[in-house]
Amino acid sequence: MKIRALLTLILTATFAASPFFVDGFAGFDPTQFPVQIEDPPVQPAGYAFSIWGVIYLWLIAMAGFGVLRRSDDANWDATRLPLIVSLGVGTSWLAVAVASLVWATVLIWVMLVSALLALLNTPEADLWWLRAPVGLYAGWLTAASCVSLGINLPGFGIGPFGPVGWALAALVLALVITVAVLRARPSLLYGIAVAWALVGVVVQNGLSLVGGFAFGAAVFVAAMTLRRLRSWRSSRRHQEGYSAPR
Repeated sequence: MKIRALLTLILTATFAASPFFVDGFAGFDPTQFPVQIEDPPVQPAGYAFSIWGVIYLWLIAMAGFGVLRRSDDANWDATRLPLIVSLGVGTSWLAVAVASLVWATVLIWVMLVSALLALLNTPEADLWWLRAPVGLYAGWLTAASCVSLGINLPGFGIGPFGPVGWALAALVLALVITVAVLRARPSLLYGIAVAWALVGVVVQNGLSLVGGFAFGAAVFVAAMTLRRLRSWRSSRRHQEGYSAPR
């Protein structure tokens, strides 16, 4: 357990440091695609990506706390292997994204799946130390993975849809994943991260079909997140009251 805890911390640090070692990456370059789309409608406005600063810092705090205070905790350890996979792949992701759009898309889905497995394994204890940062990370990856598809598929001229059609399809996919995750593991920060990305799409598109759909999706995700959290808290209070000594 201690080795996995330390490896999680090391990979979190390398993941957070990776932007300093890759020059010139500012998102997918339209000139890299056979079909050039200057402003993909599915891509959130630039300010939305500032969430990465919070994600990096919170993941580092989580991993450090895990080493110092939870290195032998089996509940924490259940999250570490999928996190190690996600963070390990994430460390190299920017370098891959500069070289290959296809592999960047494949790898971000590997990051997402493993991050979601980590989130689903988070225990009820230490919510702000563990589930919150993992949820924030997994939530943003949910949006980013679907955005990647919504950019790459029309960029390579795949399928019958244009940029708007693929943008809507990507948003629907993100919404489906989000609903499934929130039903399985209520997480305030997961919902916040997805809603943050959706609002970024609204800002990017304004009053348009994609912007309107993203706005509705953001409201739905926020409402479902709060509803699931209320249900979870009510269930916990009931269980604690039932199990409390009379």
